[in-house]
Amino acid sequence: MTERGAAALGRDQHSLSLGRSALEWRGDALTIDIDEICAPLPRRLRGSIRLAPTALGEHSYALDAAGRHRWTPFAPCARVEVRLVEPEVRWSGVAYMDSNFGEEPLEDAFRDWTWSRASLPESTVVLYDVTPRDAAPHSLALNFGENGGVAPIEPPPLLTLPTTGWRIARRTRADPEHGARVVKTLEDAPFYSRSQLATHLLGRAAPAVHESLDLNRFNSRWVQCLLPFRMPRRVF
Repeated sequence: MTERGAAALGRDQHSLSLGRSALEWRGDALTIDIDEICAPLPRRLRGSIRLAPTALGEHSYALDAAGRHRWTPFAPCARVEVRLVEPEVRWSGVAYMDSNFGEEPLEDAFRDWTWSRASLPESTVVLYDVTPRDAAPHSLALNFGENGGVAPIEPPPLLTLPTTGWRIARRTRADPEHGARVVKTLEDAPFYSRSQLATHLLGRAAPAVHESLDLNRFNSRWVQCLLPFRMPRRVF
């Protein structure tokens, strides 16, 4: 995150603020107050998001053999309420919150990865497929219950999805007898895509949010030259 300097950051045990925006635990929910100017086209984004987990996850999972990169699903099952003033948008639905952290840049460790979070009536299935630079591909397939329990599942077969407008490859795992299809591409960037999928998992329909990350593309010189237009730089 390079769009603000260190003076814009504030944090304590229960809250985090960045400029005019802030996150804070209030009771059993995470409240996010947003007041931003969008990029690359400047327009106001202002409102609040309330995320209420049914249970909190505390375990982190290694994404590489050395454990230098880890993923933590803090709220694999949750509900969300979005109330924006600018633009005027309101909706609610199922939600999910996680975090990735590591000891080196992602592009140093991985060629690419795909990830998806699929909603079942009483659980959330998360699928991770990563391609390290110096090791065999690695997969995670986990089913998170609303009560906080988690169980590994047998990874379904890999299925190929249509490439994006920027020619980023997309693939996912799903029950082979039903397959999977892209319902909508939510974000199509030169090295990243986020999509809405219609899939089946564990024998049931499972609408999913899916991402593809191409770190070879991200590391290319022409993409690096584009990044400041999307993410402004500030002197820290």
